[in-house]
Amino acid sequence: MDREPQRNSLDAYWMPFTANRQFKTNPRLFTSAEGMYFKTTDGRDVLDGVSAMWCSNAGHCRPRITEAIRQQAGEMDYSPAFQIGHPKAFELANRLVALMPGGLKHVFYTNSGSESVETALKMAIAYHRVRGEGSRVRLIGREKGYHGVNFGGMSVGGMVANRKMFGTLVAGVDHLRHTHGDPRNSFSKGEPEYGAELADDLERLVQLHDASTIAAVIVEPVQGSGGVIVPPKGYLKRLREICDKHGILLIFDEVITGFGRLGKPFAVEYFGVEPDLVTTAKGITNGVIPMGAVFAQSKIYDAFMTGPPNAIEFFHGYTYSGNPMACAAALGTLDTYEEEGLLTRAATLAPYWEKALHSLKGHRNVIDIRNIGFVGAVELATGPAGPTQRGFAAYLKLYEAGVLCRTTGDSIAFAPPLIAEHKHIDFLVDTLGKVINSID
Repeated sequence: MDREPQRNSLDAYWMPFTANRQFKTNPRLFTSAEGMYFKTTDGRDVLDGVSAMWCSNAGHCRPRITEAIRQQAGEMDYSPAFQIGHPKAFELANRLVALMPGGLKHVFYTNSGSESVETALKMAIAYHRVRGEGSRVRLIGREKGYHGVNFGGMSVGGMVANRKMFGTLVAGVDHLRHTHGDPRNSFSKGEPEYGAELADDLERLVQLHDASTIAAVIVEPVQGSGGVIVPPKGYLKRLREICDKHGILLIFDEVITGFGRLGKPFAVEYFGVEPDLVTTAKGITNGVIPMGAVFAQSKIYDAFMTGPPNAIEFFHGYTYSGNPMACAAALGTLDTYEEEGLLTRAATLAPYWEKALHSLKGHRNVIDIRNIGFVGAVELATGPAGPTQRGFAAYLKLYEAGVLCRTTGDSIAFAPPLIAEHKHIDFLVDTLGKVINSID
């Protein structure tokens, strides 16, 4: 028997990463967006302080992207992804690899950061096998790391709440210690001075498991969802050296840092460290249409290109890999980045952003401030009701005051669109200061 849908009910939608009962008691709903702002159902403007979900790097409803999608929808909505191609997929791949330094010259399309991580992990294990080192199946992640929510990504990830409900996950995974918490690094501006030696934790895991069993190490150059944890000076270079020493692949998860967040197109260039694989998503289409991509070194791609020429080299892919609509959105996004200089604009914004954010030192319950490029976090002391109390209170109060943020525990994170001006930074920081001082 057909039933009339309850169009205004909130009950049917089980929301992701949301306190559903709290939300549906007092919902926060956006109805439109433009530039730096969202519009709420009650007509208020909310400044986008975190590029929506770390993805809308060029701001919202940008004409180039909107028009590219409109034209593509009328030309070809979908094309098969297996054994068939379409021109925009190849055009986009060439434009993407032109942004990446060194030997990262091949792109494999996915539909999200989670899928990019799964793809990179499978590439790493398969790469060793096709080279005759099939014993290399172990994967190394890092505590506090976030690599999406599929089983591989959860397994190499190190966020307890994301893991604890889902059993034993993928076997053969271990974790490096995180780099957060050294009191000497509190209130660092940019890369902290202390902690590069924590990369040597990989040597401990090599001794424990033997290098011949380890396929890859995956890390975020800057840990985003873990609370904007910036790597100590020299840490990533040291990690690269140890991986090279033991024949281990190094994977950078640049789902957040990619596409201009640090003032360079990718963290690869910012830190001067070239990994073997790079996972991306979010900013590739400005978050408008789901898409991700994995960049691979030529040595990895070439290792698979053996055997009969009509044989499938890598048994992996998705129905929507290189979707025409997503490719059009990505091309429109790259055009916008290029025309407005957004892939490097964060370098111009960074000094003002750093000074403004660190002006909150000394405010009530502020125990740390971290920043790099155009991303930062303010960490509050744990409240009397335990972790997340003050962080979530700040989130709700900031929303009511007209600023959107992200929180992890009691760290309040920001990564505004790269089109931001000083007036937006001023409003964000002034509002944050008032909110922090109002929280018990």
